[in-house]
Amino acid sequence: MDSGFSDMNYVYAVLVIILGIGIALIARIVVRWLKAKADETETQWDDIIVAAIGTPVQVTIIVISVYISLKYFGVLPEKYQWLLEGHVVTTFYVVMGAWILSSFLHDVINIYGHEISEQTEGDWDDRLVELLSLVIKYIVWFVALMIILSVFSVDITPFLAGAGIAGLAVALAAQDIISNFFGGAIITMDKPFKIGDRIKLDTFYGDVVGIGPRSTRLKTIDNQIVTIPNNKITTSVVMNYSMPDPMVKMTIPVSAAYGSDVELVKKILVEVAEDALKNTGFFVEDPKPRAFFVEFGASDLKFVVYVWARAYNIPDEVRDAINSRIDKRFKEAGIEIPYQQVDVHMRT
Repeated sequence: MDSGFSDMNYVYAVLVIILGIGIALIARIVVRWLKAKADETETQWDDIIVAAIGTPVQVTIIVISVYISLKYFGVLPEKYQWLLEGHVVTTFYVVMGAWILSSFLHDVINIYGHEISEQTEGDWDDRLVELLSLVIKYIVWFVALMIILSVFSVDITPFLAGAGIAGLAVALAAQDIISNFFGGAIITMDKPFKIGDRIKLDTFYGDVVGIGPRSTRLKTIDNQIVTIPNNKITTSVVMNYSMPDPMVKMTIPVSAAYGSDVELVKKILVEVAEDALKNTGFFVEDPKPRAFFVEFGASDLKFVVYVWARAYNIPDEVRDAINSRIDKRFKEAGIEIPYQQVDVHMRT
């Protein structure tokens, strides 16, 4: 009689587990239906919620059915009865909660983080999103582990202290990396330049070819790659030749010999600049070129011509267009371009 009753308990326990598996399969179908409906909406939140709770709910249904079959039908041997105690059940719920929360936060950071990063150039912010999602997962599971240890009456103070010391040691060891990392974030938010811009930073002059989490790369006009730590950029003066537009003002110095007609020289310089503007594609029409007599030099009269180049990356072409015409016009007008000379007087 007792044996028959025991056998029936095993049958009932198996039936409960089968019922739980059946309910879990139904839940799986419902989750797939909800996911299909979520895909039809514009918002991503319903997709994130369904993805976070879908699998954990199915696992929970099966585990609950197993728990009921073991607890209420007496089929679990005495030595394994501890599996049905409250702290084990609480541990299971903590694990399920951590699973749902970590999955939810991971999807939120990945989906909305990548949406934001797609609006910027470079891929360092995409890597930042991936790093942040990984860190969040570790934090959630670390907290879950601390809760589980507390449930089992384990003193977690040493673990927390150790984690704090380890975090401090890592922060001190990686302070340059962290500084560069936040420097990259500041560059992305402040946008002093973007990929493709020509900048000058200290003695470095070139085009930005990459903005990373640790450093920014410039390609100089000599076709060399220079890697600059981001924390150096955030504490330095950066000149951006591409902003607000690529047009740049250029100053071209000119010398004429003493005795030259100053007004004639200025007139020729303006005409030269206007001719270069009309017959080359290097200049813009507005602002117009201007010429000034600026200084009485030691052996020459000093002038400057101000012209506006169409782009910052053609300085040599601009100077060549202006200087070639100046040389020709000065020769035609008989204006001498002096060279530096020194008079030596010898006393005998």
